[in-house]
Amino acid sequence: MSLLSPLAALGRMALGLLASLGRIAIFAGQVVSHLFRPPWYPREFLHALIQIGWFSLPVVGLTALFTGGALALQIYAGGARFSAEAVVPAIVAIGMTRELGPVLGGLMVAARVASSIAAEIGTMKVTEQIDALVTLSTNPLKYLAVPRVLAATLAVPVLVAVGDSIGIMGGWAVGVHRLDFNSAAYLKNTINFLESWDVVSGLIKGAAFGFLVALMGCYHGMNSGRGAQGVGAATKAAVVSASVLIFAANYLLTELFFS
Repeated sequence: MSLLSPLAALGRMALGLLASLGRIAIFAGQVVSHLFRPPWYPREFLHALIQIGWFSLPVVGLTALFTGGALALQIYAGGARFSAEAVVPAIVAIGMTRELGPVLGGLMVAARVASSIAAEIGTMKVTEQIDALVTLSTNPLKYLAVPRVLAATLAVPVLVAVGDSIGIMGGWAVGVHRLDFNSAAYLKNTINFLESWDVVSGLIKGAAFGFLVALMGCYHGMNSGRGAQGVGAATKAAVVSASVLIFAANYLLTELFFS
């Protein structure tokens, strides 16, 4: 019996994981189905758009700036081993638009937004405000989750586009002022090697990541436990699950777009 205990524990974990994925999939289906059915709440949508998009811009911009600069330094150091320093502009641009811009932008938004949404909705559940919405004949899913998920799905691609631009400019600044690249040649190489699909694929990833971030925040907030401890656990679970799903979705979309 003792030899089978680890296997039994592993089986329980696998079943629990599958059950959680099933509940998340059902929740996601409900949110998507309510996107196209009235009533709509434009005030909640605009408030979420500002909170998710505008107030996330500084952290996404700073992350992209330093990432682009560090990427230029790393590529230059690696390319110098093969006398291929000239590839720095192209690789920085492609790396930022295809991978680093969407993924790091999504993770920064997850850290800031998923936790905020989960804490807000979890507190509303603890203080019985969600029950009050039901009493007022208002669907909590439609009033709380749908505007936030839609706002994140639309705002994160814009943040990714801004982050891509700032990251490329960070690489340019390091390349010109630190690695002695010619400014005009650096920008010309960036434009020549960067294709429109590189940018578009990153924006599609950003929309998917934004959807997942808000979805996890709403899901864990609405399913949080009672009390401050339950809200804290929901906040932590929202950030962790959103981050893991971003990495998983990034691989699947990269396989789909570039395989």
